[in-house]
Amino acid sequence: MKRLPLNALLVLAVLSGTGPALAQDRSPAERQTLLDLAFTLGESHALRQVCEGAGDQYWRARMMRLVEVEKADQAFDAQLRDRFNTGFAAGQGQFTECGEASLRAEQQAAVKGRALAARLSRAMRARSPSDQAAPDSVADDGAAR
Repeated sequence: MKRLPLNALLVLAVLSGTGPALAQDRSPAERQTLLDLAFTLGESHALRQVCEGAGDQYWRARMMRLVEVEKADQAFDAQLRDRFNTGFAAGQGQFTECGEASLRAEQQAAVKGRALAARLSRAMRARSPSDQAAPDSVADDGAAR
């Protein structure tokens, strides 16, 4: 099975470091979506490591960027990190070796991540004037797989 790019999960351009997108200014529903996204990033991190090895820090780096961009208060920052770690543990327990099943699970996590990112993106567009600068992206570069 060919490994599909997971760039859609990377394109978490819904997270802005400017204006009203700071975590403390988000609605309870948006904060829950961020927590769900953190879990999905953790799960994706574990699933990717099954095939790429424990040294791969691709999704962890994206999570660190999410935390940086959101500028969450201490309590919500801790919740985000906890959800990432919980997702990582959940993903890590699913597979011990790379194969079609682990790749399928990785793709399913990407689908879930895309849906969460789209939900946050819609919320950002609904509250941001069109002349405002584009939101920062969690993806540091375009090197998605």
